[in-house]
Amino acid sequence: MDLARMNWAALTTTAPELAALSEERFGAHRHHVLATLRRDGSPRTSGLEVRFLGGELWLGMMPNSLKALDLLRDPRFALQANPGADMGSGDVRISGRAFEVEDGAARAAYVEEVEPPQPFHLFRTELTEVVRTYVEDETYLVAQVWKPGEPVRTLRRR
Repeated sequence: MDLARMNWAALTTTAPELAALSEERFGAHRHHVLATLRRDGSPRTSGLEVRFLGGELWLGMMPNSLKALDLLRDPRFALQANPGADMGSGDVRISGRAFEVEDGAARAAYVEEVEPPQPFHLFRTELTEVVRTYVEDETYLVAQVWKPGEPVRTLRRR
């Protein structure tokens, strides 16, 4: 399996239910929390809007924002869905690497669909893990974990 192509489409193909629940959770609110790595290796958290378009999870950012500069230096990230007041469908976290898209058809399609303020940084993502956590029957804490090349694992804890 080509791990370099572990984009959102790969998740929707290998774990469609988890992908749909994740998109639902991210779609419930506009702003989410992105964690990047500062130059010294410490974490930085920032607010962010995300888009699921054309089989990709896209991260768009203001030019030269600290989070964009972090990703340009070190592409690793973690993205936490805004839980809001209702955790009924659970909590979702996505980890991976983000790579800037500076030109080409993908960027043009994104601009046409989203109409972001110009200029901006656009990053495509490669997934390393998707985790959904929720409470089942008010008894179990359940974690569904997907990693490239592996089936979804479900862990239950009382």
